[in-house]
Amino acid sequence: MKHTALYAGSFDPITNGHLNIIERASSMFDFITVGIILNRSKTPLLTLEERLDIVRNVTAHIPNVRVDHFEGLLADYVNRNGFDAVIRGLRATSDFEYEIQMAQMNARLYTGNTETIFLMTDPRYSFISSSLIKEVVSFGGDVTGLLPEYALQVIRSKMK
Repeated sequence: MKHTALYAGSFDPITNGHLNIIERASSMFDFITVGIILNRSKTPLLTLEERLDIVRNVTAHIPNVRVDHFEGLLADYVNRNGFDAVIRGLRATSDFEYEIQMAQMNARLYTGNTETIFLMTDPRYSFISSSLIKEVVSFGGDVTGLLPEYALQVIRSKMK
């Protein structure tokens, strides 16, 4: 039996913290889907096509990772695809409070035996968020080393 997991997020942009979670999760499961969530209530910096391109580019070295996108409830996407697990990254205790609430609601909505797996973010990346990256870059700050180089190039060209 193949074990599959979903790692979902907006990835606007993907950071080295996200990539670290993907790399670590890829050694725990046969297949990982990085699911880019389309949230119509948010206005992302990057288009869906740009986010798909960036995530595919920066995960190309991980053979058991595929990239997809979805809209709507995470639980509906999980149920349609039969994932064994949903991976969530935690940076701080404040993340846990939000994530545990979401995990418990999703557990009610899953139709299978899907588990939520929490992975602690590598301490080197615990302060990074996509929002913070965008803010720093918008003011001309240097975020080198905080996101994959390809993502950094796309963000810089987008914000010129």
